[in-house]
Parts: sequence; C-alpha cells; structure tokens
Amino acid sequence: MSIEADLKKDGIEVIESLNTLKINSIAKNISQKICETFPNYGFNQKELFIQLSRLNMYRAKMPDGLAEANYFYKNTSIYFNEHISDEDLEEFAIHECIHYIQEVKDKRNYLIRMGLCDYTEFKIYGLGLNEAAVQLMSSRINGIPKEYVKYFGISFETTSPSYYPLECCLVNQLAYITGEDVLFESTLKSYDNFKKTFSELTSPKIFMTIQNAIDDILYREEDIIKINNKIAQVDDRNKKIDGMIEKIEELKTEINLTFLKTQNLILTSYFDNAFNKIITLEDIENYRQKLYGFRDVIGYTDGYTFFNDYYVSKMEKLEHKYNMIENGQYETALKVITKKENIFIRLIKTLKNVILGNSAKEEKSY
Repeated sequence: MSIEADLKKDGIEVIESLNTLKINSIAKNISQKICETFPNYGFNQKELFIQLSRLNMYRAKMPDGLAEANYFYKNTSIYFNEHISDEDLEEFAIHECIHYIQEVKDKRNYLIRMGLCDYTEFKIYGLGLNEAAVQLMSSRINGIPKEYVKYFGISFETTSPSYYPLECCLVNQLAYITGEDVLFESTLKSYDNFKKTFSELTSPKIFMTIQNAIDDILYREEDIIKINNKIAQVDDRNKKIDGMIEKIEELKTEINLTFLKTQNLILTSYFDNAFNKIITLEDIENYRQKLYGFRDVIGYTDGYTFFNDYYVSKMEKLEHKYNMIENGQYETALKVITKKENIFIRLIKTLKNVILGNSAKEEKSY
C-alpha cells in the first residue's frame, strides 16, 4: 500500500509542507527541551537536533477526534491538523518527535518496536502503555500543570487532561511504583527495564494483564470516536442512531470497569508482595508512607471504597507485624520458616538424587 493510500485510510489529507526554516526551529527547540528535561538519559543536543531536523512536517485535514498531530513512520513525517496555529505547532510536535526517537526498524524498514510498544506480525502489544508514557513525558516537557478532570465517571488529577487521560492515570500509578526514571528512559530508548522492574515487583503475568487492559481502554475510546463521527454525518435521529448511542454508553461502562479493575490490580499486586518483604521497623514506615501516597495517583468514582478498605486492612496487619518485630517474635518466626524451607529443600534434593540414581541403574542394566 502506498503512503498516500495509508494516509487516506486514516483520513489524512495533506494541504502543504512546512518550510525548512520552521522545521529547523521546531527541531532546535524540542531537542533543547528534551535534553534539559531529561539530562541523565545520554542525549546530545546537537545530534538530537540533526536527527529531528530530518523529519518531514505537513499541515493536513484530519478527522475529528484524532490527535492534533500524527507521526507516520513509513515516511518519517509529522502531520499537523490544519487548525493548529503556528505558535502551537511545537507543543503538539513534542509527542510525535518522541515517537520518532523511539522507533526501531528492521533491515526492511518495518517497524518492530516503538518505546514500550512491540509490533509483531499479528498483533501490537503495549500501544496504550506507550502512548500514555509518551504523553506523560510530553506534558513534563511542556510544563503542563496538574488539574482535576472527570472522564466516564472517573475523577482524578492529571497533567494530561486532553490526551489519553485514563491511560496516563494508570501508567502514572505504575511509575509511582517503579519510579519515573525507569519508565521514561525505557520509553525514550525502547528498553525493557521498565517491564522487568515492574514484573520483578509483581509478576510478568500481572504486567501483561495491566498492559493489555490499557490497550483495551485505548481501543474502546477509539471506537467511541468512530461512532461519534458516524453520528455527526447523519442529519436526522433514527433507530440506527439510537443503537449507536446505546453502543457508546456500553463502551463507556466497559472503560469504567476496566479502569477500576486495573487500578485495583496495580494496587494489590504490588503492595501485597511488598508487605511480605517487610522485616524491619524501617520497612514498615516506608511501606506505610508509600501506600498512603498511592491515594494521590488513583481515580475515584461515586461509591468507590476499594482503596480505603484495602488501606485499613493493611494498616491492621501492619500493626500486628510491627508488634511482632518490636518484640523479636518476627525474627524468630522467620528463622523457623527458613529452617523448615531448608529441610524441605534438602528433602527434595534427596528425592531427586534417589530418582536419578534409580534411572541410571535402569539405563545401565538395559
């Protein structure tokens, strides 16, 4: 399929190209901002400027509901919605320039990875995760302040009120657990460090479940946009329109439930695991502070009590563990557990040796 056909498929119609002077100005400012915002990621501003200045940039007619700018990897080009003013082009270009920096292609120029997103022959994994991470970085570079928003009945604080807000909220929760540096560096350089870090703190299965859930939210939001665009093309209200409106409400409910389920999974998978690793009074205080702070990064709906209930339950168990550690009982219990584990391991090794020994005898006799 040609570039023109791909663009037409996405509803993008090129109007004009940006001149070299404007492209160089955008590349210079963005390369400077990235290096200033993320000074420890090994970027050289001059080299980054040269890299970004090679991008093609165009103004184009774009469908309602899509992002105001779109990076197209097949021809290393950025397309800006025709309605964006000249002074705002740079702000919208940051997200797309990060995509350009992220991309990893094979020898045939096929995209195989973009930051936290893997492109396979049959399916894309981590698209929502990557888009949210890139948007969080873009908001940081642009200096967007936090504000409270409400989407699909979910209220939360975010630095990305207009783009991927729900996905950004969930990824921000992941960053709260792993630390932002490992998330942002992995996003910019297409590393696996973030995935490995979160998987070690929870499990690889949990990471995949969360990643897929964020993708599901993204795809359902796209479905809502597509349906709304279809509704806008119909002049009169009819049964078909009623059916589409009903479908939108179903999608909104699914997004709401998926968000809360995923949020609860992030909370419990990390803090349950971290609780089992507490062995000192200092660990208890660090755990308490981190769990308490998690309340600032979550989304709330009317009647949502899961976090509060979980917090109260964990504080009760934390008090019990505190008393055991303070009285020396926890250390004694650990020794007993360790001793039992060592006996069990020795038993398994003995049984394994017996089995291997018998197998060797049978093979020899044969």
